[in-house]
Amino acid sequence: MSSERTAIVMAGIPKTNLSLYHQIRFQVGDPTSFVQINSSTGSDRHLILRDIEMGRAKRHAKVDHVHCPADFAPGAGLSGDRETATAQATAELLRQNHVGSVRVDRSLPFIFAHQLLLADIQISYDEELGVIDRRMKDSNEIKHLQHAQSTTESVMRIACETIAKASVTDDGTLVNDDGPVTSESVRTLIDNWLLANDFENPRSIVACGPTGADCHDYGTGPICSEQPVIVDIFPKSRISGYYGDCTRTVVHGTISQQLQLMNDTVRKAKAAGIDATRAGVTGEDVHKATISKIHGGGYSTGLPTDEDPDTYCAMTHGTGHGVGLEVHEPPLLDFNGPPLLVGDCLTIEPGLYCRAVGGVRVEDMVIVTDDSCTNLNSLYEGLDWNE
Repeated sequence: MSSERTAIVMAGIPKTNLSLYHQIRFQVGDPTSFVQINSSTGSDRHLILRDIEMGRAKRHAKVDHVHCPADFAPGAGLSGDRETATAQATAELLRQNHVGSVRVDRSLPFIFAHQLLLADIQISYDEELGVIDRRMKDSNEIKHLQHAQSTTESVMRIACETIAKASVTDDGTLVNDDGPVTSESVRTLIDNWLLANDFENPRSIVACGPTGADCHDYGTGPICSEQPVIVDIFPKSRISGYYGDCTRTVVHGTISQQLQLMNDTVRKAKAAGIDATRAGVTGEDVHKATISKIHGGGYSTGLPTDEDPDTYCAMTHGTGHGVGLEVHEPPLLDFNGPPLLVGDCLTIEPGLYCRAVGGVRVEDMVIVTDDSCTNLNSLYEGLDWNE
């Protein structure tokens, strides 16, 4: 077998294996494999999938050739198990094209690796395959992200204004014409609005008061006046599959000096992170720019210990993360974060958290360019949403 020809192999179910989906830009719920065969004269992109999906794939998938497993049945025949048969056909396709070695990504199911090894095809792991290309968003992806973030901003405004404009009862809890204003009722409002606008919504964070001191607590129960409410919404477009991600903080009624100072510092930290973001700098560079403003405001970084008082106030997480077909993707904006690439879509989301009062977080989403970044947000960043 000649080893002059090499290939890239990615496999799985495109509906759930988003690196595979990104490579072929075709969604299907059955076992599928993508094979790019490289030679001195160029490369050919092959797709193997269930026969009833071939017509659709020929029209829409970003490949040169579409096959079903029966097109590459080995001499001993195909398994009656669909995934095994797809893996067998992948190995046979490679054998017939005299491919001696392949590169695979982190998501390759072992059943495919097993069939490749049975065919004496060498496998090498490429940790960046399916990662770098997803990070470097193309113009169409950026349009999808802009739409997703614009939609997220629209429902964020509705949620924050609903809280800010509610009435307050004698015990300090909020009510409106629909009854008590709770974390659950605001989440339902968000969900219904997004569903009507063709977005799926994972459970949003609507965390009031000390509950918000845990940055990932979803929040529960009544929302109270004069307490900070972190609202974090990260919906996925049902049409494009791309996510938005935005956080704002709202306070009903009087805003204490402590909360105002926390918000001022978080906004300065976000601005510093955005100013530091451009191709070539590292995720660590951006994180350091952000936390310099946190420290400059007199606050700490890192999780509180059991010995720390409830008044300990700190940024307890990294500055942000990548966004795309998943709401959390590489790269991280944190210590040891990698160099940024043109087309990276990132959140910049500093926050401050205190067990005594709760949390304040403000999050924008940006696209990295050669010498700066483009902010996809234009939404109000203050705590008073009553205007």
